Amino acid sequence: MARKKKHKHEDEHMDESWLVPYADLLTLVLALFIVLFAMSSVDAQKFQQLSRAFNSTFTGGTGVLEYPSPTPDGEMEQLDIEKEQQINEEDIEEAQDRIEQENLKEIQDKINSYIIDNKLETRLETRLTDEGLLITLLNDVFFNSGSSEVREKDKKLASEISELLIMSPPRNIIVSGHTDNIPINNSEFDSNWHLSVMRAVNFMKILIDNDKLDPKAFSAKGFGEFSPVASNETKEGRQKNRRVEILILPYEQKPSQ
Repeated sequence: MARKKKHKHEDEHMDESWLVPYADLLTLVLALFIVLFAMSSVDAQKFQQLSRAFNSTFTGGTGVLEYPSPTPDGEMEQLDIEKEQQINEEDIEEAQDRIEQENLKEIQDKINSYIIDNKLETRLETRLTDEGLLITLLNDVFFNSGSSEVREKDKKLASEISELLIMSPPRNIIVSGHTDNIPINNSEFDSNWHLSVMRAVNFMKILIDNDKLDPKAFSAKGFGEFSPVASNETKEGRQKNRRVEILILPYEQKPSQ
């Protein structure tokens, strides 16, 4: 009889297997409240890290521990500030470059008007380049063949060009001399390079005679025959290569050494 009563008591015992999923559910609810509480005190970047971690966990991916720990609040804020400052500085530099290009274009327009008004199209030309505003004295003007001295009849024109170089704010200016590839070897010059340097220097001297220009802003270079703009195989090409150039650099940019 006792055996039958015991058997009946065991049959009345309730199945408790439902407690396991119930406990898991409570754990998930607790995790949800932790996340909701954390949202009130973490920044957006930390929340995105938590969100990715939980999403990966629930979809069978990697867990929270496999994500790198977020940096401390102060350190992260400092990185954000530095990044923003860098972006702002780049934007400012780009804006300044655009403004300076517009300023150089205005200077070019002024010089071009002078060239047209004085019918100097065959002697002078201007061009905006990546380096700055380039004024080219064409076709070996201002100098006799084999000479570095500015011709007396051209000194007035050189002085007028110096007036065109008065700018506000002032800019650095490079005067460079160029020749063709016909060798020169006389009592005064032993190479085309020597001739080109002295032509640049002598022309620059006339420019800085203008007391409205600062000599410290000027420098001279000689390239000889090594920077041609046309073929030296023809007379016309050699004539184009014999030239003096005036390069107006963008504001505050220093001449290359």
